[in-house]
Amino acid sequence: MTPFTMNVIHIIQNIPEGRVMTYGQIAELAGSRRAARQVVRILHSLGKKHRLPWHRVVNAKGEIALVEEEPRMLQILYLKGEGIEVDAEGRIDLEAYRYYPEPGAD
Repeated sequence: MTPFTMNVIHIIQNIPEGRVMTYGQIAELAGSRRAARQVVRILHSLGKKHRLPWHRVVNAKGEIALVEEEPRMLQILYLKGEGIEVDAEGRIDLEAYRYYPEPGAD
């Protein structure tokens, strides 16, 4: 496993309940600011194995990026269950819910 992949997993594991991060934000914190799509792939391929809170990751616009209806509805359900407001278009107010980890915090 590459250091970038390990960093991505660690960052996602530490997103607290009731907060979200974007794919690009995670990529930048993990060491490669232009690797948002790689974060998507890591989440898809290693999410279950590492029990990642995948539902706490959204796109740069604060939108749920999943297209298929069932996973999309599941993400909305999980987010709402954590107190995050999701509008009818699947958008989250990043000003209110985005998580910013403390530098150097583990």
